[in-house]
Formats: sequence, C-alpha cells, structure tokens
Amino acid sequence: MLDILAIAAHRDDVEQTCGGTLLTMHARGWRTGILDLTQGESGTRGTAAERQAEANAAARILNVTHREALDLPDGNVQNTLENRLKIAAVLRRLRPRVVILPYWQGRHPDHYTTATLGYEACFVSGLSKIETPGGHAPHRPYKILYASLYADVRPTFVVDITPFVEQRLQSLLAYRSQYGQQSTGTGLFVPEEDIRERTFATARHYGLLAGVRYAEPFVQKEVSLAEDLMLLPVQSI
Repeated sequence: MLDILAIAAHRDDVEQTCGGTLLTMHARGWRTGILDLTQGESGTRGTAAERQAEANAAARILNVTHREALDLPDGNVQNTLENRLKIAAVLRRLRPRVVILPYWQGRHPDHYTTATLGYEACFVSGLSKIETPGGHAPHRPYKILYASLYADVRPTFVVDITPFVEQRLQSLLAYRSQYGQQSTGTGLFVPEEDIRERTFATARHYGLLAGVRYAEPFVQKEVSLAEDLMLLPVQSI
C-alpha cells in the first residue's frame, strides 16, 4: 500500500517531472510509488529490457517503495475500458491517497492521453460493482494532481525540492540508453552535457515563483481550502 502514486506513460517521465517531489515526500515519511504504463519498446533509443533495468536503478535513487510497468503499447496509449481496468486494478491493490498524472496537454499523445486515462481509471477504481483483476476492494484516490513542468501554464502550487535536486538529476541520468552520448536520435534528445543545465534552470524558475531555490510545479483542478490566513505561505510583496 502506498500514500502517493505517480502514473506516467513512459519510464523516465516521472524522473523528469516529479522525481524531486517523490524524494521530498519520502523524506517526510510517506510511501511513494511509480506506475509506468508502457515498456518502452518503441523508443528511438534503447530496448524495453534496458529501460526496465534503468527504471529499477532510478527507483532506488528516488527511494520509492514500489515501481511497476503495465503492457500498454508504447506510442499508442489509448483511453479504453480495458486500459482503465488495468490501472484501476493497480490502484485498488496499492490504494494511494494521492495520484500524480501528466498534464493534460502536451506534444506527445501518450502523455496527454495518460492524463485522461489515469483520471478515468481513478473514477472507475471506486465503483463497487466494477470488477478488476486481482479482486481487490474498490478504492478511489482522494487527490489527483497534474505534474505541469513542461506545460506553459501557471502552476497551482510548487513543491520545494532544493535538498534533493542533485539526487533528482541522478535518477534521470540512470537512463544511460536515453541520455548517454550516442548518435541515435541526435536532435530529438537533450545532449548529455546540457541535461544538468536545463533541468536545474527549469527547477530554478519554478523555485523563484515561490521564494525557494528549486521546485517542481503542479496543477489541481479543484479549489483549495484555507483554514488560517496567517499560515498561508509565499510572500505577496
């Protein structure tokens, strides 16, 4: 059972968008996990087997309690009832309170499809008359968040990842098949020598929005509730 589950289309998506947040939440004592929907068989670089080994190494760096991958087609993630039930079965087994999904707009169809597919799977998971593989009891996550790092939107909030920004980078660099120096995919992938600068610059940008050094951004669709105005963080002027 988990407290927080990040769901992504591909192995290495979580490392890019919310890996620092998972590290931060683990440090607070929460149990974190990752569900990758595809195996990575269609990627320009690397094989599914290489991606699996790299994902396992990255999971250890991120201190996640659990990581697994489904068998949805890489490059062809579809929002179907079958796929919703596959994800719902994982949700019922792991029972997270918080689910992190990709933002619902983006360049890669797998990413924005995962946002809708994941949301609808969270809904289906709570329906008592719907059966899923494994026979676990219905469960609906309490909070659904969207990792918006690559979206041109103003975040609802950011998470301070300053103590873990270096560890976050190392989790991404665990994917040597994707980010190591090689000729395949040149022009599609960030050169290895630029990865550190780009990831730190992006985290610095979102950190500046909230008065911390490095941060990761998130969007939530619902309105937040404040109980004490004296405890609201981030200075206005």
